Amino acid sequence: MYADRVRAALDERGITYRVQPHSRAFTAQEVAAAEGRSGWEVAKPVFVWAGGHLSMLVLPAALEVDLEAAADALGVPPLRLATEAEFADCFPDCETGAEPPFGVLYDLPTFVDRSLLEQREITFALGTHEETATIAITDYLALARPTEVKVGIPIPG
Repeated sequence: MYADRVRAALDERGITYRVQPHSRAFTAQEVAAAEGRSGWEVAKPVFVWAGGHLSMLVLPAALEVDLEAAADALGVPPLRLATEAEFADCFPDCETGAEPPFGVLYDLPTFVDRSLLEQREITFALGTHEETATIAITDYLALARPTEVKVGIPIPG
């Protein structure tokens, strides 16, 4: 089963979550469309190299990372996006590109964009391109323990 670490952590803490299958989707915006959700409700992890360390930024699917704002927020310029090859091994129970937004469960510092906190609940990839989970934002924050930042900007177009 995919995302075993996440499922086990949710179950151990008694966190209620809903699992939804959907057609194969590779981007967070595709996941939002497949789930019939707004891009503001779907959380996507974005991986960056900050100060020589891999970190996870979590944003709504409707936004992209402003690298300059992220470097300022993390206090470690320069900062750059990580390639899939650079973070895939950190998530042995996930398909590459379908990582759940819980860096803490995979030994990665996690930062969440404040705009995601405006949602009552969030949906995220559950380790595969064909399944998501939805949980209350309060439960996400309690488990993920992310640092709040403002790093998202609207996707052009």
